[in-house]
Amino acid sequence: MSKKELYRDTANGKISGVCAGLANYLGIEVWLVRILVISAALLGGSFMILLAYVAMTFMVEKQPAAYVEDLKAKQEHQLKSKPWQQGKTPQDLISTLERDFDKIEDKIRHMEAYVTSGSYKVDREFKNL
Repeated sequence: MSKKELYRDTANGKISGVCAGLANYLGIEVWLVRILVISAALLGGSFMILLAYVAMTFMVEKQPAAYVEDLKAKQEHQLKSKPWQQGKTPQDLISTLERDFDKIEDKIRHMEAYVTSGSYKVDREFKNL
């Protein structure tokens, strides 16, 4: 999995790009982060939210120009980016998702095999000493 870093996304931001940067970092939609921030401010934490927003504006660096392109290059698909406009057929997208799920299933099988093995029990006992 690629290492994500927190940056301010000034290209997609409305004020200073803090919410857009958080959305990129967390992998969720920007509008959802903005709604959460505004809701938290309206529900009584307006000073703290404003203080945190200003602090993050000064503390978090601007996003490098090629950061998003590098992340997208490492991904084979994006579920929320209108795949029909990317020129991929539904069969291609489904096969990509199936490969991803197969990789995840293999990782889970390896974890289950380790946890149910005797070496896991021995390792755990040594850690408890």
